[in-house]
Order: sequence, then C-alpha cells, then structure tokens
Amino acid sequence: MKIQGKMFIWLSVFVLLMAIVYGVWSKEPAGTTALFLAFGLCIMVGYYLAFTARRVDAGAQDNENAEVSDDAGELGFFSPHSWQPLSLAVGGALAFLGVVFGWWLLYFSAPVILVGLFGWVFEYYRGENRTQ
Repeated sequence: MKIQGKMFIWLSVFVLLMAIVYGVWSKEPAGTTALFLAFGLCIMVGYYLAFTARRVDAGAQDNENAEVSDDAGELGFFSPHSWQPLSLAVGGALAFLGVVFGWWLLYFSAPVILVGLFGWVFEYYRGENRTQ
C-alpha cells in the first residue's frame, strides 16, 4: 500500500500544478474549481493509503523481489447468484429514461431502485442464504 499512497500523492501534486496553470491560463472558474476538488480527492486518498500502510503488513506489491504468485489468494466474497444488480440496472435505466422522456417516469423507477438496493444490502439476512 505504500506504492499506491505515493502514487496518489504524486498524482495530487500533478493535479494541483495543472489546476494552477489552468486557472491562470483560462480564467474559467468551473474547470479550475473541478481541478482543485480533484486535487483534494487525490490528496485524501493518498494520505489514507500512506497512513494505513504503516499499520498493516507489507503486501507483495511493496516487495521489489516479489513474484506475481505471492499476491495470490482470496480477494473477498462475491455473491454468485444475486439477482439484485439486475433490479438496480433496470431501475437505473428507467431513471435515465425519465430524464429523457419525462420526470414522471422517475415515480416508477424509484421503487424498483429501492427494492434492488434493499434486496442487495439485506440479501444474506433473510431466506435460504441467511446462514452464509
């Protein structure tokens, strides 16, 4: 994680320099503000990664002599049979169609999105997957 922290901190320095150059050159407030906000986000992520890298064990990416297989292992738990992302995608598609065809379509997309969101969050708290 040390490498990622350094990368984000150097990226934030680059974005800050580009924000200053862009602001002086273009005198356009929206893009300059967006670049300064991007600088803030980069420095927050970089500081977090550098801060937590001191408190966790060194990963394989921090070892210059590491092999690719040294970083192998379990990455997390991914639900192999969830239908909730499909529900969220349908609700999101309806919501974006509501922007195109009329805001009234959002009344139909909001319940679909909420059902998908709550179903995904509480998927392993009820039903046959409760014990996983």
